[in-house]
Amino acid sequence: MTSVITGATVADRVRAGALLAGALLQVVAGGLGGSGAFGLSVGVVARENTTVVMPVPAAFSIWGLIYAALLVLAVRQVLPGQPERAVHRATGWWLVASTLLNAGWILAFSAQAVVLAQVIIVALLVVLAAALARLTAHPAADAADRLTLHGPVALYAGWVSVATVVGAATTGTFLGAPGAGGVATVLGALVLLVTGAIASGVVARGAGAVPYAASVVWALGAIVAMAPPLAVVVAALVALLAIVAVAARRVLTAPPGARVPAAFG
Repeated sequence: MTSVITGATVADRVRAGALLAGALLQVVAGGLGGSGAFGLSVGVVARENTTVVMPVPAAFSIWGLIYAALLVLAVRQVLPGQPERAVHRATGWWLVASTLLNAGWILAFSAQAVVLAQVIIVALLVVLAAALARLTAHPAADAADRLTLHGPVALYAGWVSVATVVGAATTGTFLGAPGAGGVATVLGALVLLVTGAIASGVVARGAGAVPYAASVVWALGAIVAMAPPLAVVVAALVALLAIVAVAARRVLTAPPGARVPAAFG
């Protein structure tokens, strides 16, 4: 199904403006949460509740790329001819919700409301999954769609897929569960295997296969780099290799002229 232009309505323009405002809001919230200007920095709270599936701190630099990509997405969809497109009508409010939920998660986590933050990030994952599903139903019309719409949403959804799992472990530690040891290791390994299976399914069928796979692989690799127990390393590597294999198969089995569309939606 292709995007259809029917003329922008007031609702289209309101939605487009809301997404641009939300994209800017989450950048501000990210700056506050990352610097510790509001509460404790996100990194400090995470380190105080460390787990066997915690990525290395450098992995969180991917937020800068996600924020930049979403800003480009938000700016493009307010340009003439864009607000009224069917793909933006299908995904726009879901993406607005994602920006608000992300900002809320940052502020809640920085305020050490860890349980609330976990509820919010689960909601964020659901919202991004809905947006990605709608993009899957609206194949990219051109390279601009692939790079500034399907790609950014898939990248974001992939990172949040793993961040939700890491957040669940962090919440457990915050509530008193052991962050390390035999039980934590077994649970961590099992959760990563399940995450890998689900992510592989998304890569096989959803829009933005390569960007989604790249962000999940980035997160899993960052967990391995933290040198967790062997079982967690093995589980993360199995999940990582499965996702890479599925992404490569999807791209390589597509006709030569369709390989980029297959990768980006």
